[in-house]
Amino acid sequence: MLQRWRQLPLEHAVSLAPRVRRLVQSLADQVAQATGVRPSAVPDAGPAALMDQLTVMIYDASAAAATSTLADDLASLRRELS
Repeated sequence: MLQRWRQLPLEHAVSLAPRVRRLVQSLADQVAQATGVRPSAVPDAGPAALMDQLTVMIYDASAAAATSTLADDLASLRRELS
């Protein structure tokens, strides 16, 4: 997914950025809830950093067993990147 993101035309990446940000924040919120920490906003570091933020949140969510919809969320995002 990272390679595809980097290959997207800038306009397409910018148009998808809010969707990816929502997913990143949703994962962060689920991890916070699963681990008992206070939720906080994931900083907006721009489209270039979104896939790195998503990668970290996927790892954290998997480690915390925080979401049962992760596979579906990622499959949906992958289809949108096509």
